[in-house]
Amino acid sequence: MADINGFKHIKRSLPETEAPVSRVEHFNEMIKPTNLSHKKDQAARCMDCGVPFCHNGCPLGNNIPDFNDAVYHNDWKLAYEILDSTNNFPEFTGRICPAPCEASCVLGINNDPVAIEYIEKSIIEKAFEEGWVTPESNTKHTGQRVAIVGSGPAGLACADQLNKAGHAVTVFEKSDRIGGLLRYGIPDFKLQKDVIDRRLTIMEASGVVFKVNTNVGVDITAAELEKDFDAIVLCGGSSVPRDLPVPGRNLKGIHFAMEYLTENNKIVAGDQLENCIDVKDKKVLVIGGGDTGSDCIGTSNRLGAASILQIELMSKLPNSRTVDNPWPQWPMILRTSSSHKEGCDREWSVMTKEFVSGDGIHLSGVKVVEIEWKKDATGKHRMCEVAGTEKVIPCDVAFLAIGFVHPLKDALLTDLKIELDARQNVKTQNYKTSSDKVFAAGDMRRGQSLVVWAISEGREAAVVVDEYLTGQPSLLLEKEASLLAV
Repeated sequence: MADINGFKHIKRSLPETEAPVSRVEHFNEMIKPTNLSHKKDQAARCMDCGVPFCHNGCPLGNNIPDFNDAVYHNDWKLAYEILDSTNNFPEFTGRICPAPCEASCVLGINNDPVAIEYIEKSIIEKAFEEGWVTPESNTKHTGQRVAIVGSGPAGLACADQLNKAGHAVTVFEKSDRIGGLLRYGIPDFKLQKDVIDRRLTIMEASGVVFKVNTNVGVDITAAELEKDFDAIVLCGGSSVPRDLPVPGRNLKGIHFAMEYLTENNKIVAGDQLENCIDVKDKKVLVIGGGDTGSDCIGTSNRLGAASILQIELMSKLPNSRTVDNPWPQWPMILRTSSSHKEGCDREWSVMTKEFVSGDGIHLSGVKVVEIEWKKDATGKHRMCEVAGTEKVIPCDVAFLAIGFVHPLKDALLTDLKIELDARQNVKTQNYKTSSDKVFAAGDMRRGQSLVVWAISEGREAAVVVDEYLTGQPSLLLEKEASLLAV
């Protein structure tokens, strides 16, 4: 590294965000721009650690010390080439990734880790600004056709890689716009949709064909897909939300989180919708403490909710690592999102027992009880209700943000005779399903996960599909060559 002492005299610093009082008035991204000097200083904190554990922490294996060094030397084009060799969409991960790379940063043992995600976003935005991100001028055409079902991050990454290998790629999306979870599951204040559209323009110009409003298995049969394409890659995601089957679940005012987020993202995009979920001047309860719940909070703040309470079944996490959660493990610590800072109460170790109503039709409250987590004789943690702690939380609207269980078991999986695993995800062996020439990647294969894992899955599946079609792993060789070149 150019400045091996940078981490000693430069503190971690992230870009400022717009103040909560003003940013809740719109759905635009809230991060303020920074100058090149600030970016260079943050890159200089990357130490000569010898063994860069950040590689292991990143599912994509990004060459982090190398692009940090390039940024420090103001060689932004080299930094982009290094980043682009392992990550198809750094503009996505640079905005919405929880940065497991930073959790594994060696500097994080006794200091604040390098601001890797911020540097990654800075590199790709500089690349777009300078015009370095251009369509692929691929002259290699294999004559092989690949259908990719689902246009989330796994499907897009797989499509991008296979297109680079010279295959004719068509991406099918049942919704009206391309992007999957990126498009409709993440609010614009975290990921503005023109960021997605910018990348899709590049991919289309490179030869990738996108078909929206096409529900494969309904609008196009599985048989037609098998007949028209040499390989099929299923990237439909884990789309069935986990429900909460307690008394009163049928009351009006209870919604799955993704229903709410999708609806509002469409409205922000300019769609005219009727009978929308209304939270203005209402008491909102968010059940679930993850990122999706946080997104519901940020959205509700912007839509004028009177109050917001988020409850979580698990215990409140500590503010720093405990002795049984050492580096480089993922830090199990309390996280406060930008949405929480905009206004929200939070409670932990709370279990929902019943949805209640004053008129038998509409939700008016949720009966909950406090719980304790205790180890049983086998060492497993079990939850126990705390006697005398039952109460009713008044609320008008409740959002279920408690995760997803498995992919939708639709006609496509049935007609393709796809075998499922014990968790009802698509069963694969090295991304190959039980059906000939059909592959799977992303959440529908591994279960609900991160966007960065979905991109990684799409890239790895593309290597397997390419070798299946051509008999040699050309994508893998190209990747190795790009790494050697830098």
